[in-house]
Amino acid sequence: MTIRIEDATIPPHGGELVDRRAPAGEREERKQRAAELPKVTLGPRALSDLEMISTGVFSPLSGFMVQKDYDGVVETMRLKNGLVWSLPITLSVSPEEADGLTEGEDVALMDGSGRIVATMVVEDMFSYDREREAREVYRTTDTDHPGVAAVHRQGDTLIGGEVTLIEDEPNPRPFPGYYYEPAELRTLFVEKGWKKVVGFQTRNPVHRAHEYIQKSALEIVDGLLLNPLVGETKSDDISAAVRMKSYETILDRYYPANRTTLAVFPAAMRYAGPREAIFHAMCRKNYGCTHFIVGRDHAGVGSYYGTYDAQHIFAEFAEDELGITPLMYEHAFFCLNCEGMASSKTCPHGKDAHVFFSGTKVREMLGKGEYPPPEFSRPEVVKVLIDGLRDEERVIKQPRVYEDK
Repeated sequence: MTIRIEDATIPPHGGELVDRRAPAGEREERKQRAAELPKVTLGPRALSDLEMISTGVFSPLSGFMVQKDYDGVVETMRLKNGLVWSLPITLSVSPEEADGLTEGEDVALMDGSGRIVATMVVEDMFSYDREREAREVYRTTDTDHPGVAAVHRQGDTLIGGEVTLIEDEPNPRPFPGYYYEPAELRTLFVEKGWKKVVGFQTRNPVHRAHEYIQKSALEIVDGLLLNPLVGETKSDDISAAVRMKSYETILDRYYPANRTTLAVFPAAMRYAGPREAIFHAMCRKNYGCTHFIVGRDHAGVGSYYGTYDAQHIFAEFAEDELGITPLMYEHAFFCLNCEGMASSKTCPHGKDAHVFFSGTKVREMLGKGEYPPPEFSRPEVVKVLIDGLRDEERVIKQPRVYEDK
Protein backbone atom coordinates (compact mmCIF):
# COMPACT_ATOMS: atom_id res chain seq x y z
CA MET A 1 0.00 0.00 0.00
CA THR A 2 1.50 3.31 -1.05
CA ILE A 3 0.44 6.92 -1.31
CA ARG A 4 1.48 9.17 -4.18
CA ILE A 5 0.99 12.91 -3.90
CA GLU A 6 1.65 14.22 -7.38
CA ASP A 7 1.43 17.88 -6.42
CA ALA A 8 4.32 17.68 -3.95
CA THR A 9 7.58 19.20 -5.10
CA ILE A 10 9.83 16.50 -3.64
CA PRO A 11 9.31 12.73 -3.85
CA PRO A 12 9.55 10.61 -0.69
CA HIS A 13 12.76 8.71 -0.07
CA GLY A 14 12.66 5.77 -2.45
CA GLY A 15 9.91 7.35 -4.57
CA GLU A 16 6.80 6.15 -2.73
CA LEU A 17 5.25 7.04 0.61
CA VAL A 18 4.77 3.79 2.52
CA ASP A 19 1.41 3.10 4.19
CA ARG A 20 1.31 -0.13 6.22
CA ARG A 21 -2.11 0.31 7.85
CA ALA A 22 -4.74 -2.36 7.35
CA PRO A 23 -7.96 -1.13 5.68
CA ALA A 24 -10.43 0.04 8.34
CA GLY A 25 -13.00 -2.58 7.35
CA GLU A 26 -10.54 -5.43 7.94
CA ARG A 27 -9.11 -4.46 11.29
CA GLU A 28 -11.52 -6.23 13.64
CA GLU A 29 -11.14 -9.51 11.78
CA ARG A 30 -7.37 -9.10 11.73
CA LYS A 31 -7.36 -8.44 15.50
CA GLN A 32 -9.28 -11.64 16.10
CA ARG A 33 -6.85 -13.66 14.00
CA ALA A 34 -3.88 -11.95 15.66
CA ALA A 35 -5.09 -13.07 19.09
CA GLU A 36 -4.14 -16.64 18.12
CA LEU A 37 -0.62 -15.73 16.98
CA PRO A 38 2.65 -15.79 18.97
CA LYS A 39 3.12 -12.49 20.77
CA VAL A 40 5.98 -9.98 21.00
CA THR A 41 5.80 -6.98 23.35
CA LEU A 42 7.18 -3.67 22.09
CA GLY A 43 8.79 -1.04 24.29
CA PRO A 44 8.30 2.73 23.79
CA ARG A 45 11.00 3.07 21.10
CA ALA A 46 9.80 0.09 19.08
CA LEU A 47 6.18 1.32 19.29
CA SER A 48 7.33 4.70 18.02
CA ASP A 49 9.27 3.02 15.20
CA LEU A 50 6.23 0.91 14.31
CA GLU A 51 4.10 4.02 13.93
CA MET A 52 6.75 5.83 11.90
CA ILE A 53 7.12 2.86 9.56
CA SER A 54 3.37 2.40 9.15
CA THR A 55 2.59 6.04 8.34
CA GLY A 56 5.50 6.57 5.94
CA VAL A 57 7.86 8.68 8.02
CA PHE A 58 10.50 5.95 7.62
CA SER A 59 9.83 5.39 3.88
CA PRO A 60 11.04 3.26 2.14
CA LEU A 61 10.98 0.89 5.16
CA SER A 62 7.88 -1.29 5.26
CA GLY A 63 8.88 -3.15 8.41
CA PHE A 64 11.67 -3.79 10.87
CA MET A 65 14.98 -4.54 9.19
CA VAL A 66 16.01 -7.99 8.00
CA GLN A 67 19.67 -8.93 8.36
CA LYS A 68 20.84 -7.80 4.91
CA ASP A 69 19.34 -4.35 5.47
CA TYR A 70 20.67 -4.21 9.02
CA ASP A 71 24.21 -5.19 8.01
CA GLY A 72 24.20 -2.76 5.09
CA VAL A 73 23.05 0.13 7.26
CA VAL A 74 25.53 -0.59 10.05
CA GLU A 75 28.48 -1.01 7.69
CA THR A 76 27.78 1.36 4.78
CA MET A 77 24.68 3.43 5.66
CA ARG A 78 22.79 1.80 2.81
CA LEU A 79 19.89 -0.61 2.58
CA LYS A 80 20.37 -3.83 0.60
CA ASN A 81 18.87 -2.07 -2.46
CA GLY A 82 21.52 0.66 -2.27
CA LEU A 83 19.32 3.45 -0.89
CA VAL A 84 20.88 5.70 1.73
CA TRP A 85 19.70 4.93 5.27
CA SER A 86 21.87 5.67 8.27
CA LEU A 87 20.28 4.14 11.40
CA PRO A 88 19.21 0.56 12.17
CA ILE A 89 15.45 0.26 12.72
CA THR A 90 15.20 -3.10 14.43
CA LEU A 91 13.00 -5.15 16.71
CA SER A 92 14.67 -7.28 19.35
CA VAL A 93 13.06 -10.15 21.25
CA SER A 94 13.78 -11.99 24.46
CA PRO A 95 14.91 -15.65 24.38
CA GLU A 96 11.44 -16.69 25.54
CA GLU A 97 9.76 -14.75 22.73
CA ALA A 98 12.26 -16.01 20.15
CA ASP A 99 11.53 -19.65 21.09
CA GLY A 100 7.93 -19.23 20.00
CA LEU A 101 8.67 -17.71 16.59
CA THR A 102 9.16 -19.35 13.20
CA GLU A 103 10.50 -17.68 10.08
CA GLY A 104 7.84 -17.21 7.44
CA GLU A 105 4.97 -17.03 9.93
CA ASP A 106 3.08 -14.08 11.41
CA VAL A 107 3.52 -12.68 14.90
CA ALA A 108 1.29 -10.28 16.86
CA LEU A 109 2.94 -7.09 18.14
CA MET A 110 1.65 -5.80 21.49
CA ASP A 111 2.11 -2.65 23.54
CA GLY A 112 3.05 -2.74 27.22
CA SER A 113 -0.57 -3.22 28.29
CA GLY A 114 -1.01 -6.34 26.16
CA ARG A 115 -3.06 -4.63 23.44
CA ILE A 116 -2.36 -6.07 19.97
CA VAL A 117 -1.48 -3.15 17.69
CA ALA A 118 -0.01 -4.81 14.60
CA THR A 119 1.06 -8.02 12.97
CA MET A 120 4.39 -8.80 11.35
CA VAL A 121 5.66 -11.44 8.96
CA VAL A 122 8.83 -12.90 10.50
CA GLU A 123 11.00 -12.84 7.39
CA ASP A 124 14.28 -13.09 9.29
CA MET A 125 15.62 -13.93 12.75
CA PHE A 126 19.27 -13.21 13.47
CA SER A 127 21.82 -12.52 16.15
CA TYR A 128 23.96 -9.41 16.03
CA ASP A 129 27.12 -7.87 17.44
CA ARG A 130 26.25 -5.09 19.89
CA GLU A 131 29.82 -3.80 19.97
CA ARG A 132 29.95 -3.54 16.18
CA GLU A 133 26.64 -1.66 16.03
CA ALA A 134 27.76 0.73 18.77
CA ARG A 135 31.16 1.35 17.18
CA GLU A 136 29.83 1.95 13.66
CA VAL A 137 26.59 3.80 14.42
CA TYR A 138 27.51 5.77 17.55
CA ARG A 139 31.30 5.95 17.01
CA THR A 140 31.84 4.69 20.56
CA THR A 141 31.33 1.56 22.62
CA ASP A 142 31.03 3.57 25.85
CA THR A 143 27.86 2.43 27.60
CA ASP A 144 27.51 5.88 29.17
CA HIS A 145 26.37 7.01 25.73
CA PRO A 146 22.53 6.77 25.82
CA GLY A 147 22.34 5.24 22.35
CA VAL A 148 24.93 2.58 23.15
CA ALA A 149 23.19 1.86 26.45
CA ALA A 150 19.92 1.33 24.54
CA VAL A 151 21.62 -1.20 22.23
CA HIS A 152 22.88 -3.15 25.24
CA ARG A 153 19.38 -3.24 26.76
CA GLN A 154 17.99 -4.99 23.67
CA GLY A 155 17.29 -8.70 23.41
CA ASP A 156 19.82 -11.07 21.88
CA THR A 157 17.80 -11.77 18.72
CA LEU A 158 16.52 -9.35 16.09
CA ILE A 159 13.48 -10.17 13.97
CA GLY A 160 12.73 -8.45 10.69
CA GLY A 161 9.81 -8.31 8.33
CA GLU A 162 6.91 -6.31 6.94
CA VAL A 163 4.39 -4.94 9.44
CA THR A 164 0.65 -4.31 9.19
CA LEU A 165 -0.85 -1.82 11.61
CA ILE A 166 -4.29 -2.78 12.93
CA GLU A 167 -4.73 -0.01 15.53
CA ASP A 168 -5.10 3.65 14.55
CA GLU A 169 -2.71 4.73 17.30
CA PRO A 170 -0.18 2.08 18.34
CA ASN A 171 1.55 4.71 20.44
CA PRO A 172 -0.20 7.47 22.42
CA ARG A 173 -0.09 10.60 20.26
CA PRO A 174 0.95 13.65 22.27
CA PHE A 175 -0.20 17.07 21.10
CA PRO A 176 -2.82 15.80 18.62
CA GLY A 177 -3.39 19.33 17.31
CA TYR A 178 0.17 19.30 16.00
CA TYR A 179 0.29 15.70 14.80
CA TYR A 180 0.54 15.23 11.04
CA GLU A 181 1.31 12.12 9.05
CA PRO A 182 3.59 12.70 6.04
CA ALA A 183 0.69 12.64 3.57
CA GLU A 184 -1.18 15.21 5.67
CA LEU A 185 1.80 17.52 5.99
CA ARG A 186 2.55 17.31 2.28
CA THR A 187 -1.05 18.24 1.54
CA LEU A 188 -0.81 21.18 3.93
CA PHE A 189 2.31 22.47 2.17
CA VAL A 190 0.56 22.23 -1.18
CA GLU A 191 -2.45 24.13 0.22
CA LYS A 192 -0.14 26.85 1.52
CA GLY A 193 1.51 27.10 -1.89
CA TRP A 194 4.94 26.26 -0.47
CA LYS A 195 7.33 24.89 -3.10
CA LYS A 196 10.45 25.07 -0.94
CA VAL A 197 10.14 24.02 2.70
CA VAL A 198 12.94 23.95 5.26
CA GLY A 199 12.74 21.55 8.19
CA PHE A 200 14.24 22.21 11.62
CA GLN A 201 14.79 19.36 14.08
CA THR A 202 14.95 20.19 17.76
CA ARG A 203 14.66 18.61 21.18
CA ASN A 204 15.33 21.90 22.97
CA PRO A 205 13.49 25.21 23.36
CA VAL A 206 14.15 27.71 20.56
CA HIS A 207 16.72 30.29 21.65
CA ARG A 208 18.07 33.28 19.77
CA ALA A 209 20.71 31.28 17.87
CA HIS A 210 18.03 28.89 16.61
CA GLU A 211 15.80 31.79 15.70
CA TYR A 212 18.61 33.42 13.76
CA ILE A 213 19.39 30.41 11.59
CA GLN A 214 15.72 29.55 11.06
CA LYS A 215 14.96 33.07 9.84
CA SER A 216 18.10 33.07 7.70
CA ALA A 217 16.81 29.92 6.02
CA LEU A 218 13.36 31.48 5.61
CA GLU A 219 14.94 34.11 3.39
CA ILE A 220 15.52 31.52 0.65
CA VAL A 221 12.49 29.21 1.01
CA ASP A 222 8.71 29.54 1.18
CA GLY A 223 8.05 28.05 4.59
CA LEU A 224 9.57 26.71 7.81
CA LEU A 225 8.57 23.41 9.41
CA LEU A 226 9.45 23.57 13.11
CA ASN A 227 9.45 19.85 13.81
CA PRO A 228 10.32 19.16 17.47
CA LEU A 229 11.02 15.61 18.53
CA VAL A 230 8.52 14.50 21.18
CA GLY A 231 9.44 10.82 21.43
CA GLU A 232 11.71 9.21 23.98
CA THR A 233 14.62 11.43 25.12
CA LYS A 234 17.11 11.57 28.00
CA SER A 235 15.66 12.15 31.46
CA ASP A 236 17.44 15.50 31.85
CA ASP A 237 16.04 16.98 28.62
CA ILE A 238 13.30 19.57 29.07
CA SER A 239 9.93 17.84 28.79
CA ALA A 240 8.02 17.92 25.53
CA ALA A 241 5.01 19.59 27.19
CA VAL A 242 7.07 22.56 28.37
CA ARG A 243 8.93 22.79 25.08
CA MET A 244 5.74 22.77 23.02
CA LYS A 245 4.36 25.71 24.97
CA SER A 246 7.62 27.57 24.39
CA TYR A 247 7.38 26.89 20.63
CA GLU A 248 3.82 28.20 20.53
CA THR A 249 4.92 31.35 22.32
CA ILE A 250 7.89 32.21 20.14
CA LEU A 251 6.09 31.43 16.87
CA ASP A 252 3.14 33.57 17.90
CA ARG A 253 5.26 36.61 18.80
CA TYR A 254 8.31 36.52 16.56
CA TYR A 255 7.53 34.57 13.35
CA PRO A 256 5.22 35.25 10.37
CA ALA A 257 2.23 32.94 10.81
CA ASN A 258 1.75 32.41 7.07
CA ARG A 259 5.28 31.08 6.65
CA THR A 260 5.62 28.68 9.58
CA THR A 261 4.13 25.34 10.60
CA LEU A 262 4.58 23.60 13.96
CA ALA A 263 4.27 19.82 13.80
CA VAL A 264 5.57 17.16 16.19
CA PHE A 265 8.10 14.49 15.24
CA PRO A 266 7.10 11.45 17.35
CA ALA A 267 10.37 9.56 16.92
CA ALA A 268 12.65 8.38 19.69
CA MET A 269 15.96 10.18 20.05
CA ARG A 270 19.04 8.06 19.34
CA TYR A 271 21.78 10.65 20.04
CA ALA A 272 23.73 9.25 17.09
CA GLY A 273 25.17 12.58 16.00
CA PRO A 274 26.26 12.53 12.33
CA ARG A 275 24.29 9.43 11.40
CA GLU A 276 21.17 10.80 13.03
CA ALA A 277 21.53 14.02 11.04
CA ILE A 278 21.22 12.00 7.83
CA PHE A 279 18.30 10.05 9.31
CA HIS A 280 16.53 13.27 10.35
CA ALA A 281 16.99 14.70 6.87
CA MET A 282 15.47 11.61 5.23
CA CYS A 283 12.46 11.73 7.54
CA ARG A 284 11.89 15.43 6.78
CA LYS A 285 12.15 14.63 3.08
CA ASN A 286 9.31 12.17 3.60
CA TYR A 287 7.30 14.90 5.33
CA GLY A 288 7.77 17.02 2.20
CA CYS A 289 10.71 19.26 3.11
CA THR A 290 13.07 20.28 0.32
CA HIS A 291 15.71 21.70 2.68
CA PHE A 292 16.98 20.73 6.12
CA ILE A 293 18.92 22.79 8.64
CA VAL A 294 22.05 21.19 10.09
CA GLY A 295 23.64 23.24 12.81
CA ARG A 296 26.20 22.80 15.53
CA ASP A 297 26.51 19.27 17.03
CA HIS A 298 23.25 18.03 15.51
CA ALA A 299 21.79 15.13 17.53
CA GLY A 300 24.93 15.02 19.64
CA VAL A 301 25.39 14.21 23.29
CA GLY A 302 28.30 14.87 25.63
CA SER A 303 31.61 15.16 23.77
CA TYR A 304 31.30 12.06 21.59
CA TYR A 305 31.18 14.01 18.30
CA GLY A 306 33.05 16.92 16.80
CA THR A 307 31.23 20.25 16.60
CA TYR A 308 30.51 19.97 12.88
CA ASP A 309 30.77 16.21 12.29
CA ALA A 310 27.03 16.13 11.55
CA GLN A 311 27.64 18.52 8.65
CA HIS A 312 30.71 16.76 7.29
CA ILE A 313 28.88 13.44 6.90
CA PHE A 314 26.65 14.86 4.14
CA ALA A 315 29.72 15.06 1.89
CA GLU A 316 29.83 11.24 1.87
CA PHE A 317 26.75 11.11 -0.36
CA ALA A 318 25.90 12.51 -3.78
CA GLU A 319 23.17 15.17 -3.82
CA ASP A 320 20.81 12.99 -5.86
CA GLU A 321 21.21 10.15 -3.35
CA LEU A 322 19.84 12.28 -0.53
CA GLY A 323 17.30 14.26 -2.54
CA ILE A 324 17.09 17.02 0.07
CA THR A 325 19.31 20.10 0.39
CA PRO A 326 21.16 20.47 3.72
CA LEU A 327 21.66 24.03 4.93
CA MET A 328 24.82 24.19 7.05
CA TYR A 329 25.08 26.80 9.77
CA GLU A 330 27.88 27.56 12.16
CA HIS A 331 27.15 28.32 15.77
CA ALA A 332 25.34 31.65 16.12
CA PHE A 333 25.62 34.08 19.01
CA PHE A 334 24.69 37.60 20.02
CA CYS A 335 27.59 40.00 19.48
CA LEU A 336 27.61 42.96 21.84
CA ASN A 337 29.72 45.00 19.40
CA CYS A 338 27.62 44.15 16.34
CA GLU A 339 24.50 44.62 18.48
CA GLY A 340 22.83 41.64 16.88
CA MET A 341 22.96 37.95 16.07
CA ALA A 342 25.94 36.74 14.06
CA SER A 343 28.30 33.83 13.46
CA SER A 344 32.04 33.52 12.92
CA LYS A 345 31.33 33.96 9.20
CA THR A 346 29.81 37.40 9.70
CA CYS A 347 31.32 38.79 12.91
CA PRO A 348 34.90 40.11 13.20
CA HIS A 349 34.90 40.53 16.99
CA GLY A 350 36.47 38.37 19.66
CA LYS A 351 34.76 35.89 21.95
CA ASP A 352 34.65 38.41 24.78
CA ALA A 353 31.91 40.22 22.82
CA HIS A 354 29.86 37.07 22.22
CA VAL A 355 26.96 36.06 24.47
CA PHE A 356 26.95 32.29 24.72
CA PHE A 357 25.55 29.91 27.32
CA SER A 358 25.75 26.13 27.22
CA GLY A 359 22.56 24.13 27.42
CA THR A 360 23.67 22.79 30.81
CA LYS A 361 24.20 26.30 32.14
CA VAL A 362 20.82 27.46 30.89
CA ARG A 363 19.04 24.48 32.47
CA GLU A 364 20.75 25.28 35.76
CA MET A 365 19.60 28.90 35.58
CA LEU A 366 16.05 27.94 34.65
CA GLY A 367 15.93 25.43 37.48
CA LYS A 368 16.79 28.24 39.89
CA GLY A 369 14.16 30.53 38.37
CA GLU A 370 16.86 32.77 36.90
CA TYR A 371 16.45 34.50 33.53
CA PRO A 372 19.25 34.09 30.98
CA PRO A 373 20.00 37.43 29.30
CA PRO A 374 17.66 38.53 26.49
CA GLU A 375 20.60 38.22 24.09
CA PHE A 376 20.37 34.45 24.61
CA SER A 377 16.63 33.85 24.71
CA ARG A 378 13.40 35.77 24.33
CA PRO A 379 12.07 36.69 27.80
CA GLU A 380 8.57 35.41 26.98
CA VAL A 381 10.07 32.01 26.18
CA VAL A 382 12.14 31.99 29.36
CA LYS A 383 9.03 32.70 31.43
CA VAL A 384 7.26 29.73 29.87
CA LEU A 385 10.24 27.51 30.66
CA ILE A 386 10.63 28.69 34.25
CA ASP A 387 6.90 28.37 34.97
CA GLY A 388 6.76 24.95 33.31
CA LEU A 389 9.77 23.58 35.15
CA ARG A 390 8.44 24.94 38.44
CA ASP A 391 5.06 23.27 37.85
CA GLU A 392 6.69 19.96 36.95
CA GLU A 393 8.89 20.08 40.03
CA ARG A 394 5.80 20.77 42.14
CA VAL A 395 4.09 17.71 40.70
CA ILE A 396 7.14 15.53 41.30
CA LYS A 397 7.42 16.69 44.92
CA GLN A 398 3.68 16.34 45.60
CA PRO A 399 3.24 13.78 48.40
CA ARG A 400 1.50 10.60 47.32
CA VAL A 401 -1.95 10.11 48.85
CA TYR A 402 -3.15 6.57 49.59
CA GLU A 403 -6.84 5.80 49.99
CA ASP A 404 -8.13 3.11 52.33
CA LYS A 405 -9.55 0.11 50.49
